[in-house]
Amino acid sequence: MIRVKALGFDLFNTLITVDRSSLPEAHERLHASLAADGIHLDREAFLKDYRTQAVRFFEEARRTGVETHNRFWIREALRSHGWDLDPEDRRIARAVDRYFSAFIDSFQVIPGALDMLRTVGNVYRIGLLSNFTHGPAARTLIEKAGFASLFRAILISGEMGYRKPHPLVFHELSRKLGSESEETCFLGDDLEADVRGAARAGLKALWAVYVQERPIPYTPAADVSKISAQSIPDIPRINSWDDLYFLLGLDGPSRRGGGR
Repeated sequence: MIRVKALGFDLFNTLITVDRSSLPEAHERLHASLAADGIHLDREAFLKDYRTQAVRFFEEARRTGVETHNRFWIREALRSHGWDLDPEDRRIARAVDRYFSAFIDSFQVIPGALDMLRTVGNVYRIGLLSNFTHGPAARTLIEKAGFASLFRAILISGEMGYRKPHPLVFHELSRKLGSESEETCFLGDDLEADVRGAARAGLKALWAVYVQERPIPYTPAADVSKISAQSIPDIPRINSWDDLYFLLGLDGPSRRGGGR
């Protein structure tokens, strides 16, 4: 049993999943949005350049902890095709919104997640900390999932300017929840960003493995870790919400006779 005052949660592959088809659909919507605004580009060539820029910016963000944003990836990809637009250009803004609409339209809440958050939130202060480059899309998704009213704090990397595993974001989560780092527990699926990041920041870390250990067609995070589980010993694995209830010493809905 772990003793803490507050719990933080990751979003993707911890509370929700997004089908693998959502990413290529997002790319299609991005290209179609630019075309609708008069920016006609060879589809395959542009999307290849966009993916290249995304990887480049993500690698830099991983190295520094400073968050990036899709509008810069689009701007750089467009430059390769003779379009020199300001990243704040409305055409790029519309393309960003269309890109993220693919995920908002297709996500699924992991079974039992809402009941779990209500149950845990009755006992602990709970918050959400997500690596998500575009804050407005993240908040729309969180609201649509039914999570918004359940958290005392919702922190989005695209709004903070830093991303996990930078310790600043974990410390800010603890501060927002009114707890010390050592009194806060964080649950996430990414071994580097969530688990190792939380542990380095002084939080108690839990590894969410529900998605990885089931035949669920999910899209891994863009910065999914390549480190092995063996490199982080003694980290509790959460395969089901009952695992979390057990660690916290709580009776979950299934033990009380409720649905999951």
